[in-house]
Amino acid sequence: MPALLLTYHACKKDDNNSNPYTPPSQNTTSVQLASTAKFGSILTDSAGRTLYFFAIDANGNSGCTGGCVAAWPVFYKAQPTLAAGLNAADFSTITRTDGTPQTTYKGWPLYYYASDPKAGDINGDGVGGTWFVAKPDYSIMLASQQLTGLDGIQYTSEHVPGQEVTQYFTDAYGRTLYTFSPDKFKKNNFTKADFSNDPVWPMDTLSSIKNVPSLLDKTQFDTLLVFGRVQLTYKGWPLYYFGKDSATRGNTRGVSFPQPGVWPIARKDITIAPM
Repeated sequence: MPALLLTYHACKKDDNNSNPYTPPSQNTTSVQLASTAKFGSILTDSAGRTLYFFAIDANGNSGCTGGCVAAWPVFYKAQPTLAAGLNAADFSTITRTDGTPQTTYKGWPLYYYASDPKAGDINGDGVGGTWFVAKPDYSIMLASQQLTGLDGIQYTSEHVPGQEVTQYFTDAYGRTLYTFSPDKFKKNNFTKADFSNDPVWPMDTLSSIKNVPSLLDKTQFDTLLVFGRVQLTYKGWPLYYFGKDSATRGNTRGVSFPQPGVWPIARKDITIAPM
């Protein structure tokens, strides 16, 4: 994993500074919201410097250590004061492996990007396919982790035993999303009319998509009605949680239940659901 991390901050930076930018007001509020043409509302510090999420941090711990921190400095405020529109319940503090604290938002540790020298710079979004500007309104996030099934076996993105960092979808709070292989295009073939099996594989009942990471195409997401309830879809595939992930961020236990391949992890490059 350390070798993998070092590749992320070595990628070239992208200059998004030509985009109109409305800075946050200069005051003592330690986490603010700024408005950008490309990304919409984003999180910044009190000086207007952009904050970021790291896809490897889906489990709520920081995966950026060693040399990575030089490129992606940690953001920390002991008791952050918040701009209007931000919820204090979404902020917390973790202790990193080096013993230092770090502020989190919706469970995602927050970082700066060293190649953002001034307020309004957003050069870190998309770097390495794992760093994304921190937004208050992501409906979907991307995680990059080793998949580990309920059986304790590690799996690749093809759902066969093996070691591989797979990128997949989570909700805004890092809970893993899945598809069901017997489903069809916008057709849920799992959920019963009385929802008696919903606790095993709960539907993602998000009624609409606000924002997604810049690597994703928002138009590929949609919804369908399942016995009167709304379910989110991607490329026509209905999206689910796994009950035995226990609402814990970063768990991917469903990849092996009841056997590998029945409930594929939801990810960007999945093929369009069959009609």
